[in-house]
Amino acid sequence: MLEQSFPAEDAALNKVIAFAEEELEKAECPMRTLMQITVSIEEIFVNIAHYAYPENTGKLLLGIDYDDCEKTFTFRFRDQGIPFNPLDKPDPDVTLPAEERKVGGLGIFLMKKNMDGYSYTHENNENILTMWKKI
Repeated sequence: MLEQSFPAEDAALNKVIAFAEEELEKAECPMRTLMQITVSIEEIFVNIAHYAYPENTGKLLLGIDYDDCEKTFTFRFRDQGIPFNPLDKPDPDVTLPAEERKVGGLGIFLMKKNMDGYSYTHENNENILTMWKKI
């Protein structure tokens, strides 16, 4: 798994996306799938940047793996912020008008819809969110 460390702050978002896009383009990922993946990466990264380290700035490690036989990308986000499983949050009711919906949760909902699978674990004082997508 190729892994790179980033500061968990909004200013690093473009570098995170560039890191992922470089690997996706090497595998000749279709544009529609590339967009689904990058939106999902953005949503996870922004959640970590905004909520994992409320008292200070931390870091996140993004690992990317590509299984050429299965044509599947795996993305692993690791941070040492506040333990939090975003997959436990109920999905927002998208049938309600926007002004009637509760704030939050839409980014994780988009990730769940865009990716083929995802998991969360907390071990060794790390949040580990993994998501995968067949291209």
